[in-house]
Amino acid sequence: CGERGNEMTEVLTEFPELEDPKTGNPLMDRTVLIANTSNMPVAAREACVYTGITIAEYFRDMGYDVALMADSTSRWAEAMREISGRLEEMPGEEGYPAYLASRLAQFYERAGRVTTLGSHKAIASVTVVGAVSPAGGDVSEPVTTNTLRIAKVYWALDASLADRRHFPSINWLNSYSLYVDSITPWWNTEVGSDWRELRNTAMALLQKEAELNEIVQLVGPDALPEKDRVTLEAARMLREDFLQQNAFDDTDTYCSPKKQYNMLKTLLLYNTTAQEALADGADVNKLVNLDVRVDLDRMKYVPEDEFDAKTEELRNQITKQCSEAGQ
Repeated sequence: CGERGNEMTEVLTEFPELEDPKTGNPLMDRTVLIANTSNMPVAAREACVYTGITIAEYFRDMGYDVALMADSTSRWAEAMREISGRLEEMPGEEGYPAYLASRLAQFYERAGRVTTLGSHKAIASVTVVGAVSPAGGDVSEPVTTNTLRIAKVYWALDASLADRRHFPSINWLNSYSLYVDSITPWWNTEVGSDWRELRNTAMALLQKEAELNEIVQLVGPDALPEKDRVTLEAARMLREDFLQQNAFDDTDTYCSPKKQYNMLKTLLLYNTTAQEALADGADVNKLVNLDVRVDLDRMKYVPEDEFDAKTEELRNQITKQCSEAGQ
């Protein structure tokens, strides 16, 4: 919606070449595209988002789980602003129409999980992912602020992460989900009973790293206390070995919740065990340069059917090598 035409050309060129991993068929076979690029009439750009969500609801009512990507809702809002101006309506903040917030709410509220009507009842859903691209990255402008009031999940894309080739380039400190309390029972039952605790520990570790990096820029890492040097290494492993994914690798492009859980638990075990060894007098230089770090870096490339045995081996190696570092 309102984006450059060459981006849609790339989609039409590349999607037929992508294979659906579940069926083996081209991904285009299960994709619907509604294209109204920046050079198309403003009325078409304003209508295309409604067209997309209506088609999504059509497939949802057939019993499918549908994902709708709207790129971008900022251009859609600009189309509404242009139409509102031509109708000589009273403008709101930054010239957007006064009903901008209600239109955004009406769009996002059409997402959700339903039980279909009819003789063959099924559980189906529509998931809406709206891309907001504010001018100059200003997150205080009306489209962004109103979207944040409505949506319960926010992925903050970070250009600096993309520049460092960290993909997906989602800023873990600015992003959030308000569904954590709702999904915790499922994760505790189906994946691991301590999932919430591990998640909170990982978030605290990444937050601590951000605080320490400000000090490192002033005095360097060697001036930090030994326990903070271990914290920085553990946080680096979380960023590079857990949050970072390789979309071109068949194994790392996707993994099950169980594998995610085991990866996170193994990486956090390193931090806990290393901190305990440090308290017992281990050499910090040995702890941050354990041989097992190489295998931890490659852990995400281990296939699912071999992963349980590999994580058990890695955990034993972490415990053994941290113990040896204190001798």
